[in-house]
Amino acid sequence: MKIDMLITDAYVYNSYFKTFDKGNVVIKDGKFLYIGERGLETFQPDEVIDGKGKYMIPGLIDIHLHIESTMVTPSTFSYGLIKNGVTTIVAEPHEMANVFGITGVKEMIKASEGCVVDMFYAIPSSVPATSMETTGGSIEISDIDELMKTEDIKCLGEIMNFHDVISDPDCKTNQILSHIRTQYPDLIIEGHVPKLLDLDLQRIAFAGVNSDHTHQTVEGMEARISAGMFLEIQEKSMTTEVIEYLKEKQVDEHFCFVTDDVMADSFQRRGHLNVLLKKAIEMGMTPEKAIYACTYTPAQRMRMYDRGAIAPGKIADFLLVSNLKNFDLDMVYKKGVCEFDSSKPYIQSVQPKQFPAAFYQSVELEELTEDDFTMHVPLADDRYTCRIMNVQDGSTFTEERHDQVDVRDGKLCWEESPYGLIATFERYGKNRNHAHGLISGDILQRGAVATTYSHDNHNLLVIGHNKQDMLLAANEVIGKQGGICCVENGQVLSMLQLPVGGILSEEPLDVISKQVEQLTTSLKSLGYKHYNVIMSLSTLSLPVSPALKITDHGLINVNEGKIVPLVVEQ
Repeated sequence: MKIDMLITDAYVYNSYFKTFDKGNVVIKDGKFLYIGERGLETFQPDEVIDGKGKYMIPGLIDIHLHIESTMVTPSTFSYGLIKNGVTTIVAEPHEMANVFGITGVKEMIKASEGCVVDMFYAIPSSVPATSMETTGGSIEISDIDELMKTEDIKCLGEIMNFHDVISDPDCKTNQILSHIRTQYPDLIIEGHVPKLLDLDLQRIAFAGVNSDHTHQTVEGMEARISAGMFLEIQEKSMTTEVIEYLKEKQVDEHFCFVTDDVMADSFQRRGHLNVLLKKAIEMGMTPEKAIYACTYTPAQRMRMYDRGAIAPGKIADFLLVSNLKNFDLDMVYKKGVCEFDSSKPYIQSVQPKQFPAAFYQSVELEELTEDDFTMHVPLADDRYTCRIMNVQDGSTFTEERHDQVDVRDGKLCWEESPYGLIATFERYGKNRNHAHGLISGDILQRGAVATTYSHDNHNLLVIGHNKQDMLLAANEVIGKQGGICCVENGQVLSMLQLPVGGILSEEPLDVISKQVEQLTTSLKSLGYKHYNVIMSLSTLSLPVSPALKITDHGLINVNEGKIVPLVVEQ
């Protein structure tokens, strides 16, 4: 029998028994044909690969991530994925959707065409996530219908506004959920339900949302699995207690590992989904179980029945690994073609200007002045109790604290207080909204930072301890059509340019990873303490992430889903 490839003498992972079995593998037309003992006596291959006793594993599958979190284009992302063994992803482009609406989604899908990695897409369901922010675009029910007609859609992306789903039957999110259940009853619905338990959680499940990828506890996992929800475990949930639970309980069909958000420097230095796989093994999970959660269950969750296993008829995506413990990749194959060989140079080619011209002119904001960082308050001179956004290392959640700050001549004397100023400015030319707040905790202690990479609205967010540095940082970002700028004492410490929609770079991965690393170093030099300073910074404007955040509409009490004033009522 004529075939394309014969791999001999490999330990082949069997997804159905979660075992490694020594044997040969036959590939024809980009798919697996045979796994067993037969070899050259039966098959006439064009190519023979000596497995040399290596482990043969299905290509890794990540079903919950945002390419924009890495601040790179799909082609650059694909380049990084392959060398880390990831051959299929389901991406949700809700950052591009927040900037450009359905056009952003379509252009991300278009930019993914021709990539080595199979990039499937989720329709962003929560753009904007709340009514308490201004975005550049939105995704409406008509946009969902258009995408379902014209694109290969795998699921409805994470339902983020869990508060409104529970409390407001007529909210936009519930209208979308009702439309999906009616018009596309088989479409998978992804969820974002941090901390919800009991009735609130089950009301979310009743609405059709049947997964969660947020920070997990054992109690939360049990409640979700009990309610029929699927768990997507990201690295921050990989605590000893969580991994022990996943190891000991018979819940293999109810979870997988996902990355969600990976910074470019971590992507280049550490890796991607393979990092979580290795970590799970290091934490005591058997390799067979960890591999299952990075290949088979994610494929099953997204009903991608043509992949996730090495079996007849499945797409021939696979890895060859010498050592399961360190999981160093020797070779990565996509559809039966070797795309990465650790013994050979792996060089990225970059394609500039992959998006429409308008995507490079998305910051419609005039240069700011020092007065934009003055907090005008219509109050008599006195001391007033104010809300303080407190940032803590180890979480993207914040706390609301209260303290007294002086008001003099109708202005809040924030520069004389122990607190920094956080300000946000609508940057799409829609309404010129802006808002101010006070910030403390494990945030920068001096200087300033400005960014258009601010979830999910991606308006201009500025934080600092003096007006001059804040002004310089903000205007640098405006002048460069987006990015992140750190300033101290009138000097720019680092500037990461993100010209595509104010959130993406077209630089090669090795270049942008160094820029992100320099930016992280600058933020930490200003006193920012966090395991992921850029993610911490960018989520300070995320009004669905507890507890006190800020948008161009004002300070947001996330748990109550409402705008609250800076000065606490006396």
